[in-house]
Amino acid sequence: MVWNCTCAVATEKAKPFQIRHLLLDEPQEGEIIVEIAGVGVCHTDLTVRDQHYPVPLPAVLGHEGAGIVVKVGASVTKVAVGDHVVLAYGSCGKCENCQSGKAGYCIEGFPRNFGARRGDGSSTYRSEEGESVGGYFFSQSSFGTYSLATERNVVKIDPSVPLDLMGPLGCGISTGAGTVLNALRPAAGSSIVVFGAGSVGLSAVMAAKLAGCATIVVVDIVESRLQLARELGATAAINARHPDGVDVVKAVAALTNGLGAEYSIESTANPKVLRQALECLRPTGVCALVGGAPFGTEATFDMNTILFGRTLRGVIQGDSVPDVFIPRLIELWKQGRFPFDKLVKFYALDEINEACADSESGRVLKPILRPNSHLISA
Repeated sequence: MVWNCTCAVATEKAKPFQIRHLLLDEPQEGEIIVEIAGVGVCHTDLTVRDQHYPVPLPAVLGHEGAGIVVKVGASVTKVAVGDHVVLAYGSCGKCENCQSGKAGYCIEGFPRNFGARRGDGSSTYRSEEGESVGGYFFSQSSFGTYSLATERNVVKIDPSVPLDLMGPLGCGISTGAGTVLNALRPAAGSSIVVFGAGSVGLSAVMAAKLAGCATIVVVDIVESRLQLARELGATAAINARHPDGVDVVKAVAALTNGLGAEYSIESTANPKVLRQALECLRPTGVCALVGGAPFGTEATFDMNTILFGRTLRGVIQGDSVPDVFIPRLIELWKQGRFPFDKLVKFYALDEINEACADSESGRVLKPILRPNSHLISA
């Protein structure tokens, strides 16, 4: 048996997605078929569409899916048909990093997430004419009505929550929140600066508020985003394109009693902004780099910035263990303490190119596609 799917396919570099009818394989051992209720559009999807990351095309992208399990392969015990799930990232589960609870840094992480093929090289989708189409993106490829995922990257969730909303918890939202709560772990009363008020950055703002940070500064160039940042917990907002000009590093110093911030997060993937994120820190401060730049992007900074006790570290997937972290974020959302729903706008699957344009322009923070209208929350 194969599964008839309607999918958004990236066909050529920097070209619009095409809606196509494809055939999806039956699940093999350890694999799961999920009917997709909602899938977030992430910056990484656009990066791959434009081939800044070398994923072979044509391919079905999408890596923030949520839906209902409709079939399980042999040996699957984690979930059953009918379970509501969020799809996270792929990992092997066997390497030292995975075994240490650091699956985001899986030794096989890149091929499992960006290879668009199973480990044996096989594709999961094909056209009705027999053309191979890449799937398995982030071990899910969820820009479609059905997704083939693995037992490792499905997370069973509370069936009472709106399923079409939950997909972005699998990547962007948990990346921002986890960078604060899992990676940086700021002490109550500490200071943090978030560069970039997109969905990742604003998730970090909400998490910093949860952590009890006393000073939460957000830097962006879109005033509407800065206003939302204030509503979500930022204590100060800096427009880096203020018509009168602004020195961001000096502005942060002024907001931190001249000391600089204890923590910063760079989510824009802009080398100049990364330098600001480092230079705004006090000695012993820590900067987390989460923005995904095109391969080959280089950044420069004065080496003495690091010499005097500052730290720069990369963070993938918010250092989270999805099976633990995603349900916790859902509970915080249910309590009204993590209102990530304020970031989203819903679209039909065939509106994907409009959703991408709205995201790239800054009009929308987190687009969510709804491939199956009958699964839309009331």
